[in-house]
Amino acid sequence: MNAMHIHILGVCGTFMGGLAALAREAGHRVTGCDSGVYPPMSDQLRALGIELIEGYSADQLALKPDMFVIGNVVSRARLADGTPRYPLMEAILEAGLPYTSGPQWLSDHVLHAPGQSRHVLAIAGTHGKTTTTAMLSWVLEHAGLKPGFLIGGVPLNFGVSARLGSLAPNQTRPLFVIEADEYDTAFFDKRSKFVHYRPRTAVLNNLEFDHADIFPDLAAIERQFHHLVRTVPASGRLVVNAEQDSLRRVLDLGHWSEVAGFGNAPHAAWQMRGEPSDFEVLHHGTVKGRVQWALGGVHNQMNALAAVIAADHVGVAVSDACQALSSFENVRRRMEVRGHVGTGAQAITVYDDFAHHPTAIRTTVDGLRRQVGAARILAVFEPRSNTMKLGAMKSQLPWSLEQADLAFCHTAGLDWDAAEALSPMGERAHTAGDIDSLVAQVKAAARPGDHVLCMSNGGFGGVHSKLLQALKGIASA
Repeated sequence: MNAMHIHILGVCGTFMGGLAALAREAGHRVTGCDSGVYPPMSDQLRALGIELIEGYSADQLALKPDMFVIGNVVSRARLADGTPRYPLMEAILEAGLPYTSGPQWLSDHVLHAPGQSRHVLAIAGTHGKTTTTAMLSWVLEHAGLKPGFLIGGVPLNFGVSARLGSLAPNQTRPLFVIEADEYDTAFFDKRSKFVHYRPRTAVLNNLEFDHADIFPDLAAIERQFHHLVRTVPASGRLVVNAEQDSLRRVLDLGHWSEVAGFGNAPHAAWQMRGEPSDFEVLHHGTVKGRVQWALGGVHNQMNALAAVIAADHVGVAVSDACQALSSFENVRRRMEVRGHVGTGAQAITVYDDFAHHPTAIRTTVDGLRRQVGAARILAVFEPRSNTMKLGAMKSQLPWSLEQADLAFCHTAGLDWDAAEALSPMGERAHTAGDIDSLVAQVKAAARPGDHVLCMSNGGFGGVHSKLLQALKGIASA
């Protein structure tokens, strides 16, 4: 391998930060820039020896890297005064310097580098990509297969979001597990990221409408998923949620690999039996393994089943995969307990979860409901994703929050009326335009023994620590 110097634009994003870590581990010199370079990503990257620059100034051309790697945060946008939002990108184009996208660089230099191509296991789907990628990585690690991975979060079993991995005994190729996102690649490549990965094992976990900022409808996303299907070789395996009509339509467009259907649809070859925290894995009706773990929710049960089937494709016995999952510790910000106020049955528990799509919110609340029984759940959330900001799914919010006793919505940045959208919930729904007001509403409503579930795909203004501080005294009242 010839070491090179790459300069990454948008380096503090989850994907690009992981790519930077992989490139550094592979021996390349890595520098990068972003707006708002701040911890924890900035600390993680600097600890790896990656020089970070604040902003996108054109004078960064003086670094003279071998390649500029462009994150999809970068665009040709102009500010109100007509100046470019990303002057460095304009300078790269004017000078005719070499540039590429993050997914393309990853494919060319890590996943399918000349002479050292990896067996890629790609996890695609509207929901559960990060968790399932972490599960599969842990199953392969537990089996001694030394997988590389790139995960859009930090799996607690590993403590890092990305690593190269290595060739394990009896493997013809190193294994690499990657979270396969359907969002577009870069301003100059509007294909989904995952078409660059060329997996041999591809999980299609689920498929719903999302990313209303770039996709006009569900059919457009289905077409992108079929582009992924087209890249899987005949010896590969498609692990497909058999319960979803959207994925059936994707397969109906054509497929050339083995299809391993999973779920509780009658025609699924792989099924599950039992509660989410303790269930059996069945293949053609025969029990192959049993998962007993601390995770809840049917969505995690389905994620686990997908991970088990993907691992089976690279030689991990189902029983061994199930055993590995018993020690899976989940991913940060996936039903992560941020703290307790009080003790015993009177304690108020505050959770942090990444859920933002209505279906993800619903399954997250359902998972907590299964854990806490009749105890009250206070759902605190912000519609922060581009899709939710556009209001494309606002009508689904009351459905997504059905199992919550109370709901508190942070409305900053919305162009639609959250109170109106939540009106079917009646007095159970509350809205606030700023974090402090939101915290005050939760404090006024909270009781000893409550479970406060915070859901956002961003930092949520530090609401978790503010809630823990504000709720002191209530649990012991």
